[in-house]
Amino acid sequence: MSAKHLATRFFGSLRAGPLTDDEAAWVKSNLLATERELWARMSAPDQRHAHRVAQKTLHFLGEKAPRPVIAAALLHDIGKTDPQIGTFARVIATLAGKQSTPAQREAWAKEDGWLGRAGKYLRHNEIGAELLKAAGSDPLTAAWAREHELIHTEWTIPEEFSDALWRADN
Repeated sequence: MSAKHLATRFFGSLRAGPLTDDEAAWVKSNLLATERELWARMSAPDQRHAHRVAQKTLHFLGEKAPRPVIAAALLHDIGKTDPQIGTFARVIATLAGKQSTPAQREAWAKEDGWLGRAGKYLRHNEIGAELLKAAGSDPLTAAWAREHELIHTEWTIPEEFSDALWRADN
């Protein structure tokens, strides 16, 4: 993830308000009932970011964007709700994560307190995929939640969709 992307997300999270009624209705029309329950757990800044990603994905794919791809754009960061940490703690966790190994991040996630929440935040992609799987989401939707932080050679969803999702999120 680039410094520009991180800075944009940070400053956007400080000023992002809730979606408009029309935006919220559009989101609900693209999610299963169980996915809507997950969506409701997301913070307003995370919902705003996810809505932008979904709108950009739709722009890139047009009419050939299936519902599971739009749901993937809307819910790719759902795992960030599990650790329950705010914007500044996310910044610290992200910086710490860049200096750590995957084994360290996994060990942190098993800890209590702030370190455990930071470790879970750094594993949000895996946590999100499990939440989506449990919610009965399409396998593509869950796969993108798991893979959106990986390099493109590790993606398992069709390139046309993964490319559009990646471009929309970055």
